[in-house]
Order: sequence, then C-alpha cells, then structure tokens
Amino acid sequence: MPQGQPESVPNDGLTTRQRRNRPLLMVHTGIGKGKSTAAFGMALRAWNQGWPIGVFQFVKSAKWKVGEENALKALGATGEGGTVAWHKMGEGWSWVQRDLHGDNTDNEEKAREGWEQVKRDLAAETYKFYVLDEFAYPMHWGWIDVEEVVRVLRDRPGTQHVVITGRNAPQALLDAADLVTDMSKVKHPMDAGQKGQRGIEW
Repeated sequence: MPQGQPESVPNDGLTTRQRRNRPLLMVHTGIGKGKSTAAFGMALRAWNQGWPIGVFQFVKSAKWKVGEENALKALGATGEGGTVAWHKMGEGWSWVQRDLHGDNTDNEEKAREGWEQVKRDLAAETYKFYVLDEFAYPMHWGWIDVEEVVRVLRDRPGTQHVVITGRNAPQALLDAADLVTDMSKVKHPMDAGQKGQRGIEW
C-alpha cells in the first residue's frame, strides 16, 4: 500500500502509531460534484476494516434510494465486514428545493432531531465511522449551532471517525477539521442542459 510522508512531525509526545490512529474529522465541501460520493467511498474502506458504520442523510428525501445505500446495506448484511446503519433525516429539502420564503419549521426540527441522534450515538460510541451527509446545509442555514457541533465533535470519545459533506461548510467547522477537501467545478453536464442520470447521480 502506498504511504504518504508527513511534511512535518509535531512535537506532541505521541508515537507514530498513536498519531496515525487518531480519530479524524473530515469535511467535503465546495460546489463541485463528488462530495457524498467520496464520503461513501471512505465508508467502503471502513466496511472493509470491519468498522460499524452510521450514515445520516440530512437532506436526501426518505423516498430517494441512492445506489450507495443499497450497496452498503447489502455489504453490511454479509457479515464479512462492518455493519451499516442508514438514517434519513430530511424530506427532500435540499439546497435546490428549499423555499426561502416558506415554512421550514418541520425540516428544521427534523435536522435538529437528526443531530440529537448523532450526539447520542457519538456518546455511546455506536459506530466507528460516521457519514453526516449534507450536514453542512443545516449549519449554513442556522438550524444547528456550529459551535455546538464543533465542541461535540472535538470532545467525542474513543476513535470515531466523522466525515461531513455539503456546500458552504462553516469556517469554524473547517478550522476544526483534520482533513478538508473543497470540490471545485471545472465542467458539469448540467451546464449543457443535461439532467442527472442513472449510474452517475444515483
């Protein structure tokens, strides 16, 4: 396996093994395609390590069956790798569909309920790997307090890895993260009027 070399080694008193096994907070943000896809790719690696995985979708409709959900659930049921639990918090209130002038009270409440469940699972160390899909949006909209999120994730027990996806990730979250990837867009089929298609978007 290829192994990257760190640019510098901090004088933090940790051994190489201790530093390597630190729990990571990762953020995939930006306007480009692939934020969730990359997070689910990491979940596949976590499954292969035998880690329990918790996926929390904060925007996708409960009726929307994404390909990664079917694949990861099927893998989780094989008994060969880690287990997979999939939770959907939203009812289709994505950044595209959100009505800025409408009543979003119910969606806001669902987002808060989802975050409360994540907090309970972190406290109980229910999973080893968490995907908080599209979680940047409720923070960006002010539905969930960013400082609380940063504090809870900073103080989480054990070695629980967390990856958060979504556009407009708040700066405080980026500052707290160990790994931040900004997906930029160079070209996209939608620019030429093409809608999403099977096998690519879902």
